[in-house]
Amino acid sequence: MNRRDVLKTLSASAVALAAPRIASAAVDTTTLRFVPQADLAVLDPVFTTAYVTRNHAFMVFDTLYGIDESFNPQPQMLAGHAVENDGKLWKLTLRDGLKFHDGEPVLAKDALASIKRWAQRDAFGTSLLSATDEMTAPSDQVVQIRLKRPFPMLPLAMGHGSNTMLPVMPERLANTSSSQAVTEMVGSGPYRFLAGERVAGSLAAYRKFDGYVPRPDGQPSFTAGPKIANVERVEWHTIPDPATAAGALQAGEIDWWEQPTSDLLALLRQNKAIVVEILDRAGNIGFLRLNSLLPPFDNPAVKRALLGAVNQADFMMAVVGDDPAMWRDKVGVFTPGTSLATDAGIEVFSSPRDYARVKRDLATAGYNGEKVTFIAATDFPAINALCEVSADMFRKAGVNLDYQALDWGTVTQRRNIAGPPAQGGWNAHCTYTAGYDLLNPATNPSLNAIGRAGFVGWPTDPKLAALRSVWFDTPDLAAQQRLCQDIQLQFWQNPPYVPLGQFFQATAYRNTVSGILRGSFTLFWNVRKG
Repeated sequence: MNRRDVLKTLSASAVALAAPRIASAAVDTTTLRFVPQADLAVLDPVFTTAYVTRNHAFMVFDTLYGIDESFNPQPQMLAGHAVENDGKLWKLTLRDGLKFHDGEPVLAKDALASIKRWAQRDAFGTSLLSATDEMTAPSDQVVQIRLKRPFPMLPLAMGHGSNTMLPVMPERLANTSSSQAVTEMVGSGPYRFLAGERVAGSLAAYRKFDGYVPRPDGQPSFTAGPKIANVERVEWHTIPDPATAAGALQAGEIDWWEQPTSDLLALLRQNKAIVVEILDRAGNIGFLRLNSLLPPFDNPAVKRALLGAVNQADFMMAVVGDDPAMWRDKVGVFTPGTSLATDAGIEVFSSPRDYARVKRDLATAGYNGEKVTFIAATDFPAINALCEVSADMFRKAGVNLDYQALDWGTVTQRRNIAGPPAQGGWNAHCTYTAGYDLLNPATNPSLNAIGRAGFVGWPTDPKLAALRSVWFDTPDLAAQQRLCQDIQLQFWQNPPYVPLGQFFQATAYRNTVSGILRGSFTLFWNVRKG
């Protein structure tokens, strides 16, 4: 019996009895108790693409640009910018009064060092860096960027917030190598990280930063506009067991559960004190990520053959159940329902699945039974479901699978290791990314297929990388759509990962919580309790 079958047998009373003993928040309007999607294993959002780290980072760090609900960039830490020399000179001016959590003022040199470090890891940032001739800080308030060629998407690059966001930190921390994680959390965001209260696998805590200076204009809109911290303290309680988290929410011992499992949504909806809703209509895209540096997935033909074994509907139903309103299959490179999405080559998933044929195709491609080390997160329900279906698929396709059950924190650390499994590396793992991250070629780091210098999985495909580069200079939507068809067709020739479908993730919170911002991911400013 799998996890979904077990949870379906739970009664409301059994769920309530499973609750942990967290102090009741019934009359405490100053503390928000939250259950994140997974434990906060890595603190540095430049070092990892884990969403739990990104969500933490938006509390602690501020950004030069924010993104509004329409996904348009807006100045955030900046008073504004000036563009000169036919688009090849940008002058970014910081707002007055910005300070870090240690009391030091935010200066242009801090922003400059932060940009440089982030640009080495983020796919969009790398593209900006390649177009840049020189970055300087001619004064304490101004960052100046001289470009080799116009780069009109600079604000979107610095503000997009997907995968690796651009956290502005003190120069002394930003000078840390991008291949080394920063562990001292000194930002200038609306909340301070309470390092002394951190309990690995259990608790992360934050306190409102009284020295934070919100934007004086506009309205809160996703990561743009004024960031007002209305609750004094936010606690993240890691509760891997869904039944326990559901019981705690029902009992009022937690206020907000970020990602309740689909099995328990009907139960939660029965409680009039709980609100269940979907905040993000772009949804999430499941991934089977492959290590393209190592056999067998260094062979494009092996990866193409594996596509014939993938039934996206199986993956999506394992994650969110049978309700077709909660998922889509036949998903390609770009987020379904958005302007650049295309069906080009989607027949790789729509033709009948035939495991006997896949076995033959794998053998013809050169797969000789090499062991495939699959690192699988067991404490992250959505990812665990993807892993379980993947393991079944691999075995049916005749792949010699080494299935290693780990916690998500270990997976996020281990997936950065490019070496062979004997040295701590891996061949495959499952994850998902927000549909927000796949709106265009710039924010999908795997399309920048430049090998070891690229994103985790390290695919090498010069043609795919070149097509992505063309996108930055493509003038109009129609031309971009044609280009994205070409990108997707090339993607199937040497897939850096396997799309597993689109699913929509509900969130659940007590009706004493209000002000949650709509967008693509979890934010804590503007939220009220009481």
